Amino acid sequence: MPSSNGPHRPHWRRRAALAAATTSAVAVALATVLPAPARAATQLPVNYDFIAGATATALAPDTPPPGANNWSCQLTAAHPDPVILVHGTFANMDDNWQAAAPLLADNGYCVYAFNYGGASSSSPIQGTGEIAASAAQLATFVDAVLAKTGASKVDLVGHSQGGMMPRYYIDFLGGASKVSDFVALAPSNYGTTLDGFTKLASLLGVSSEINGTLSSACEACVEQEQGSAFLAGLNAVPTVPSVRYTVIESVDDEVVTPYTNAFLPAAPNVSDITVQKQCVLDGSDHLEIAADPVALADMLNALDPSARVNVPCLVVLPVTGPVGPVPNL
Repeated sequence: MPSSNGPHRPHWRRRAALAAATTSAVAVALATVLPAPARAATQLPVNYDFIAGATATALAPDTPPPGANNWSCQLTAAHPDPVILVHGTFANMDDNWQAAAPLLADNGYCVYAFNYGGASSSSPIQGTGEIAASAAQLATFVDAVLAKTGASKVDLVGHSQGGMMPRYYIDFLGGASKVSDFVALAPSNYGTTLDGFTKLASLLGVSSEINGTLSSACEACVEQEQGSAFLAGLNAVPTVPSVRYTVIESVDDEVVTPYTNAFLPAAPNVSDITVQKQCVLDGSDHLEIAADPVALADMLNALDPSARVNVPCLVVLPVTGPVGPVPNL
């Protein structure tokens, strides 16, 4: 794991500092950071408040997010690869991508999203099934997008499990020849200790009992535990040379713990980005990072390094997102 991202600061300390600094920091950020007093209008509205977007769409799990699944979208020379969005555990394509999907569409990308790992494609809770089976669903969807668009490769953008599961597709299901860029937001690449819960369960000798109950409801949860057999097999060869990987993570991630478990080992085709190294005002957590304008600017730059956008520095709160207007990305 890379060590250059610095030690993890306690969540309460950063949250308290953010709360105390918000009033004054907003004034400073708006006066000195934002290039304009308000975000410029875009073709589609971008909801940078993760919980508001997720709540508004909770009952429409099989409805694509704004800008996604326009099957008549024409690829361009600037963006020849369609972008497929891969949601996280317990999420679905609609509630996870109310920011990234319209933002990508507004920037000229052909964007596609799908549900995986649920009891059915219309279940509001997705991403709980066996990860290998979910990767097979991704493989099927990638082939459908390639066939419809005529593209030779796709780009992938994933959140949480969706930032890790495609690696199984790339490594074991033929995805290495079909993926150009893979951008992962707070991925569970090396699993999670659930803030020490799984370690405590191991010390108490009750891991098997807990996992036996948990796996019946969420096999993917057990497979994402730090040290799981699934992750050991996946991480034996973390990356393939033909794909460019970008990992974007927040030090305030309370789900992937420690947060450094998101990062991939250093390699010429790997970029590990810590949000707070760009903007100390950003307090995005595991959920909000999927709608965080700072992280999404990094996403745009990873997908198209030749047309870089300015990465803003804003006060961003956990779950609810930026305080004040967001510059046009």
